[in-house]
Amino acid sequence: MEYDAIIVVSFGGPEKPDEVMPFLENVLRGKNVPRSRMLEVAEHYYQFGGKSPINDQCRALIRELEKELARHGPALPVYWGNRNWHPFLADTVRRMRDDGVRNALAFITTAYSSYSSCKQYQENLAMAREAVGPDAPEIHKLPGFYKNPGFIETMTDRVREALEKLPGAEIAFTAHSIPKAMADASEYERQLIEASRSVASNLGRDDWLLVYQSRSGPPQQPWLGPDVCDYLREARPKKVALVPIGFISDHMEVVYDLDTQARQVCDELGIEMVRARTAGTHPRFIRMIRDLIAAGQPSPCLMGCCERGY
Repeated sequence: MEYDAIIVVSFGGPEKPDEVMPFLENVLRGKNVPRSRMLEVAEHYYQFGGKSPINDQCRALIRELEKELARHGPALPVYWGNRNWHPFLADTVRRMRDDGVRNALAFITTAYSSYSSCKQYQENLAMAREAVGPDAPEIHKLPGFYKNPGFIETMTDRVREALEKLPGAEIAFTAHSIPKAMADASEYERQLIEASRSVASNLGRDDWLLVYQSRSGPPQQPWLGPDVCDYLREARPKKVALVPIGFISDHMEVVYDLDTQARQVCDELGIEMVRARTAGTHPRFIRMIRDLIAAGQPSPCLMGCCERGY
């Protein structure tokens, strides 16, 4: 099939204080999350002026991707739509239709498969197309990339850079926690372990662990663990490199949960800490996205999670 556009699909985030609560209400609509937790998360955003870093980071990724496509092809326009905030997916799909786009490839800004990181985005795209109508463009997802050499090499470089700042540090990979029931029905945890192992192996390290962050569910519901702060308090490593391998950009869960909260724990306990950067706009990562686009082989599902219900 001939494709005539790319759409970068992301989570979205507020860009000023009066957007914080409407954004969080969008995120949590229909979910069993206590309002007290929503208000707690809102305070995280207010600490940073009510603005999430995620949208600016999407803009930066798109700029670099456009440069890469202009230099090496395919020369396709790049659009951007979010699940939870402006620019909303439906608005972007409508603009694509008005621009004459008929068949597009979607790059989802998450590397792993679970309901929220795979099937839900498929549902979001389907709802956006339905809202636009029968003349909405076809949109096919690019394959997942948690084990793509471009992603693994990028994260290897990011960890190497962090270890140069703090030689001898333990390596703790981090990812967003999800409910245990969701994890058991998807490949999320296995994929995170595989990606972490591959990065550590590239560095000649076998002394690493995977921890989680950003839990948001009720206390009685089991979620993936251990939590990064619990790990720091219990293990008390002398030096640690926190590696947010579960994220591709330094958005709120990274700058608050790691750069703020986890660092406070480290400071209290006298632990030396460095935080590795996410993939972001690393040239190897941008080249990986271009390679996926150039191959033009859409995936019906990221890593088969939808065939299992997630």
